[in-house]
Amino acid sequence: MIREILKLGDIRLLRVAKPVDDVHDPAVKAVIADMYDTLHAANSFGLAAPQIGVDLRVLIFGIAPNKYHPDEQPVPLTALINPWLEILTEETVQAPESCLSVPGMRGLVPRHTHIRYGGTAEDGSMVEREAKGFHARLFQHEYDHLDGILYPQRIRDMTKFGFTEALLPGNDWAKHASE
Repeated sequence: MIREILKLGDIRLLRVAKPVDDVHDPAVKAVIADMYDTLHAANSFGLAAPQIGVDLRVLIFGIAPNKYHPDEQPVPLTALINPWLEILTEETVQAPESCLSVPGMRGLVPRHTHIRYGGTAEDGSMVEREAKGFHARLFQHEYDHLDGILYPQRIRDMTKFGFTEALLPGNDWAKHASE
């Protein structure tokens, strides 16, 4: 089922999500199925449960080959329950981000360039990966949602935040605001 995506200003997006107690709970599996449906309908790269009003530490993400990130290696569509994040370098890079909960806008956001992350997959197995580049950025973005943080809160220079078509006039990214 496609769920409504909460928008910036909805207080539910600012809560710290609760850990999932039973990863095999059918209700958790139903939430993940709805998240997949919602992500596909939005044509995006990632989604966190709080964005659909579910106060649980669950996120999904994946990178298929695309023209917006042509040099990125594909990452299989992945659901993680109770994910964790480890920063492997203090080096950060600023790059444009957008969010389904902040439609039509972008901002230049600093993110760590090398991370390790993991969590429990839908089938109960453990997942652990290292990530760099857009993969690392995407995971950090979705993980932030679990802690009640939206990307505008990370922007250092607010002159680099605004409507996509105003910040990036004539850029193809302006046409794909959901990434």
